[in-house]
Amino acid sequence: MTEIKQDPFADLFGEFSERLRGDRWQPDVDVYETDESIVVRAEIAGVRGHELGVSVDGQVLRIHGVRPAPEGPDVTRLHQMEIASGPFERRVRIPMPIDKDRVSASVGDGFLTVTLPKRKTGPRAVHVDV
Repeated sequence: MTEIKQDPFADLFGEFSERLRGDRWQPDVDVYETDESIVVRAEIAGVRGHELGVSVDGQVLRIHGVRPAPEGPDVTRLHQMEIASGPFERRVRIPMPIDKDRVSASVGDGFLTVTLPKRKTGPRAVHVDV
């Protein structure tokens, strides 16, 4: 028996549509660990610095902003649009305690890199006034 697909575009747009959440898209991210930090790297090509926000709330990193749609007075017809534009948001749960006071972020080559230093754990000397 021959299988008939109900939606001929499901394979074509399936992966892309999974990256859309309501009216927002989600940038792809890599999350990795070093000896000192958790590093989150997000693909944000085309996003201007003033349209980008990064915040940490508890153990959740939130990356949000807006990538502008391509503009141009010479465009008369769109033939293919695969690069998401408009507002975006991505939340990443951080798997361990971090030092929120030392979180840093940088942008380069179309990527946002957020470095979240691990919070030191273990024995700690406490000063006692006598």
